Amino acid sequence: MSTPTLALADLATYRPANRVPADYFAQYAETDELADSFMFRAPTFRHHATDGETSADMILAAARTLTDRHGTDYLDDVDIVLTHSQLPEVPVRGCGGEVAHRLGLRPEVVLDVHNGGCAAFVHMIELAGALLTARGGRTALIGLAQNSAGQVFTQEQVRGKAQAAIPGDGAAVATLRIGDGRNPVLDTVCRSYGQYSADMTSVAQPDRKYWEAGPGQIHIGFTESKIAKVLARGNRMVPEVAIEVADRIGVRPAELDWFITNQPNRIFLRNWREALELPEDRHPDTFDECGNLFAVGIPMTLDAAVDDGRVQPGDVVMMSAFAHAGDFAAAGALRWTGRS
Repeated sequence: MSTPTLALADLATYRPANRVPADYFAQYAETDELADSFMFRAPTFRHHATDGETSADMILAAARTLTDRHGTDYLDDVDIVLTHSQLPEVPVRGCGGEVAHRLGLRPEVVLDVHNGGCAAFVHMIELAGALLTARGGRTALIGLAQNSAGQVFTQEQVRGKAQAAIPGDGAAVATLRIGDGRNPVLDTVCRSYGQYSADMTSVAQPDRKYWEAGPGQIHIGFTESKIAKVLARGNRMVPEVAIEVADRIGVRPAELDWFITNQPNRIFLRNWREALELPEDRHPDTFDECGNLFAVGIPMTLDAAVDDGRVQPGDVVMMSAFAHAGDFAAAGALRWTGRS
C-alpha cells in the first residue's frame, strides 16, 4: 500500500507594523571588530514586534489570514499543532498550547519544536507528516515566530553591535493535509550535526548564564573564528541537502523552478544559488525588506512569491536551510498547484 501524500494546503505570514530602517542602528553604531564582516551587512529594512507582542500573538495574526481567506471553520479539523518560537517567553515551554487554545482547537498532539532553527519550517513539515501518518490524522497546523529582533537586538548594550541590524521579526503558519491533492510535498531531508551544537553561544559582559541576574545584556557570541566556521558549513550544507532532495525527486538542481532558503545575509544567498547554478530571479528573497527572519524566512519568502504571482501552478519549489552554527540542515520540495 502506498503512503498517502502529504500536501501543504496553504500558508500565511505576518509582518509587524513597525518597519525599522537601517538608520535606526547606524545612529548607535559602535567600534566593533566585526563591523566590516560581510555577515553583518545590514538590510534596508526589518520589522520589529511591538513591546509585549508575543510569539502566540504573531502566530495568531498569521492564522487570521488563513481564516479570513477560507472561512472561520478552516482550522476546525486540525489534529496536530506544531510551533516554533525563536525566543520562548517562558524558558520551560513554547507557545503551542496557548496557540491551540486561543484558536479554539482540540488537537490530539501539541508539540513545541525548538531545535530546527532556521530550518524549522521544513523540519516541521516532515514531523507533521510523520505524526499524521502514524496517528491516522488528516490535518496539521504549524506556526513559527521570530520575535527576538525587537527584544534582544534593540537592547541598549546590543543595538550598537554589527549583529544587531540583521534580524527582523515576523511569523508564519501553514496547514498540512494527508491525501489533499494540492501542493504535494515531494520529499524532505533533515540532517543533524550535533558536533557543531556548542558553537552557537549567548554572551554578556560581564559573563553570566542567561537566567542569572546581572548588568550585561545577552546577545549572540560571534567571533572571527566562529564566523569562518559558520560560513564554511552554511555554504556546504544548504546546497548539499537541496541537491540530495532534487536527486531523489528526479529533478536536476539547475532545472528547479524556485529555490527558497533562509535569509542570513546576501553573501550566503549568492553562494547558494551559484552552487545550484540558478539565476537570481529563481532564488527569491525577502532580506532587504525583512532582514534575517530565521525560521520564518522560508515561509515568508514563499508566501510573498505566491502572492505576487511569481510561483505558478506546476512549479517545483525547493526549500533549504541550515540552523544555528551548522548543527542542523533540512531541505524539502513541493509541487505548487495553488492555494486550497
